[in-house]
Amino acid sequence: METYGKIILIAMPVFLLLVLFEKWYGWYKGKETVRTLDMISSLSSGVTNVTKDVLGLGFAVISYEWMVEHLAITKVSSGFLTYFIAFIALDFAGYWIHRIAHEYNFFWNNHIIHHSSEDFNLACALRQSISSIVKIFTIFLLPAALLGVPGQVIAIVAPLHLFAQFWYHTQHIHKMGFLEKVIVTPSHHRVHHAINKEYMDKNYGQIFIFWDKMFGTYQEELPDVPAVYGITRPVRTWNPIKINFMHLWLLIKDAWHAQSWKDKFRIWLMPTGWRPADVAEKYPVYKIEDVYHFNKYETGNTKTLLTWSWVQMVCTLLLISYCFGNIATIGSPGIFIYGGFIFIQVYAFTELMDRNKYAWVWEILKFTFGISILFRTGDWFGMNSFFSGAQYVMTAYLVLSLIVHFYFSWIENPRAVQTMK
Repeated sequence: METYGKIILIAMPVFLLLVLFEKWYGWYKGKETVRTLDMISSLSSGVTNVTKDVLGLGFAVISYEWMVEHLAITKVSSGFLTYFIAFIALDFAGYWIHRIAHEYNFFWNNHIIHHSSEDFNLACALRQSISSIVKIFTIFLLPAALLGVPGQVIAIVAPLHLFAQFWYHTQHIHKMGFLEKVIVTPSHHRVHHAINKEYMDKNYGQIFIFWDKMFGTYQEELPDVPAVYGITRPVRTWNPIKINFMHLWLLIKDAWHAQSWKDKFRIWLMPTGWRPADVAEKYPVYKIEDVYHFNKYETGNTKTLLTWSWVQMVCTLLLISYCFGNIATIGSPGIFIYGGFIFIQVYAFTELMDRNKYAWVWEILKFTFGISILFRTGDWFGMNSFFSGAQYVMTAYLVLSLIVHFYFSWIENPRAVQTMK
């Protein structure tokens, strides 16, 4: 937990600077690919994902260590070969886990957040799941386990393998010659994120593209078919926590409404998007039919709210940075209380970005939760030891956030009506 938190603490500012650089570069080149609220939504999704991971909120049905202990038939020598095998094994497992997430209804819920942006940029790479609590596909690491690759090696290589998938989420890098035949490039991944019928459910590879060519899921980016991004049932919200569970909620409702008991059970493992015929007729869900003619999600927010959303995002990043840098000091259960506050914080300000008329409820909850921590401990998780008066700074922030939230909810836009552009 503590080690991973320190890794994330180093990675976060690097990712943020690259995201901001891409936005500037798009403006400079006259090809804007980053909308401000979409970017903030993506960054907030990244915050919730790393918070979940650092807190260790997940478990594997079959652990990798168990497979090594009981199934290993040899043990690779330590050194470069061990790490190389681990990297290849993780990429092989990643291909199949990724493919299953796309092809089966239940598992799509764990991946929908990553495809929910209607833009394609470095920020959307940070849209990662918080709903994948139970990991059932460790079995795909069996090749590494059979060769006796230690669990510690997998633990070191896994975050590097994940971080290496960040760079190719961009529209500013075109085809890359020979590398197109070996690794996943921006061109390959633009295809993967597209909802054009020519591109749907292709290019599942994470680092190496040869898995797709080997298993028949490869599609080249076509010069006469510009990629259109998002999902065919658009999420129409900036709130990443809502996005993480909306497909699951739809499945639960569909299973409840289905007349056939067979449909109630099979819906979970049917192809992604499948719904019982009677439910689809009675409870229709909006779906994009013409990918070249639809309105991207917008909420018509003012410059003042855009500015305040940035302020909240920066405050969130500062708070989570303090948390990750002081995990041992905060300890348990404090670290989980802190994580709960971060989740409420993200929920509250992204609801305001949506101009949800009940967003103020979440802000009051955040204020009450935060003030109760300060009142009970007289501190903010040991921050007073770094600078005196930290509790007053946090109190001032919570009060200011509440006041500004009410201003946006009831004064600047009293009707809080969503608009679509």
